[in-house]
Amino acid sequence: MRAFLLDLVLTAGFVALGMASHGSPPAEYPLTALPFIIALVGAWALPRVSRDPASLVSGAIVWSVTTIGGLGLRALFGDGLAGAFTLVTASVLAVFFFGWRAIAAFRSSRSPR
Repeated sequence: MRAFLLDLVLTAGFVALGMASHGSPPAEYPLTALPFIIALVGAWALPRVSRDPASLVSGAIVWSVTTIGGLGLRALFGDGLAGAFTLVTASVLAVFFFGWRAIAAFRSSRSPR
């Protein structure tokens, strides 16, 4: 559950950072975040992710489903998908989703058994 909440906070933070960098009004936050939150929940519904959420394989699944699904839903909702936006989305979510998992893997490999 903690891993899901961390991914959720990171996804919400990604949207908030993007909106702040473009001066978007806070009232637009829910509709801007919704496609990515839906995609994240979809990723977490996959058994592989829920079985071993901290693994890098799960990170890859969460990243790809959230990125592709979020961008796809965003397009269906009628929002723009400028080329730079898709690259920034993929890059930031990769750093977020792989980052904490890589740190967790490093810490577990260094802990005494």
